[in-house]
Amino acid sequence: MTLSLAIVFPIVLILVMTVAQTGLWWYHRQLALSAAREGVDAGRGLGSRTDEQKNDAARRQADDFLNRQGNTDHRVVTDGSSPVLIKVTVEVTPPVIIPFITPPTVTQFAEAPRERFVPPVVRP
Repeated sequence: MTLSLAIVFPIVLILVMTVAQTGLWWYHRQLALSAAREGVDAGRGLGSRTDEQKNDAARRQADDFLNRQGNTDHRVVTDGSSPVLIKVTVEVTPPVIIPFITPPTVTQFAEAPRERFVPPVVRP
């Protein structure tokens, strides 16, 4: 009984830790996607501000969202944005509970068209 327990217990422990690590990875994937969406919402339309100010607002909003969730190991960029499209990319590294492994960095992005206010076209 003791020998079989000594053989089976480490396997069961590794399986439980693997499930927990997978759950952490999935949670941080959803967290990164939510932060990217928050950033896109903040950078879409801020009145008459410039595109760079909108990009800064998007980065700040996504960064604030992640900090409020307690995640300090992240990176937020707005590379790929254009005058007509805002794109926010968030990279998050989930914590490790299984020793001697490094989980992959989770990268999520969101994009949406920027709000532009144009005068109506007057036709003769």
